[in-house]
Amino acid sequence: QEQLVESGGGLVQAGGSLRLSCTASGRTDRQYAMAWFRQAPGKEYDIVAHIDKDNIVTYYTDSVKGRFTISRDSAKNTLYLQMNNLRPEDTAFYHCVADPRDGSWLEARTWYTWGQGTQVTVSS
Repeated sequence: QEQLVESGGGLVQAGGSLRLSCTASGRTDRQYAMAWFRQAPGKEYDIVAHIDKDNIVTYYTDSVKGRFTISRDSAKNTLYLQMNNLRPEDTAFYHCVADPRDGSWLEARTWYTWGQGTQVTVSS
């Protein structure tokens, strides 16, 4: 069983930057597709970005294109989300996820392994 631990969240003013990290431990003998999801208060989980098992970035949600960058350091078993030019609407709880099962990877229910999450708050 793989475990995921996020870090790097916090409070930042609009226009600022944060870098989220997600370190995998446990079963790391294979590399999975991974993604970042976020959940704003009172809303459902939304996918932010996706990277496939070969470290090819395949998706950004429209609202973060040009501002966020997903990447992975395979040697460190760590996934990143660099977030620049943050906006108040980016405020949410961010989770990294791994090990997609049958179904669309755009949907939260497809992902088997979740980190505990990290809060990102952007003030105006």
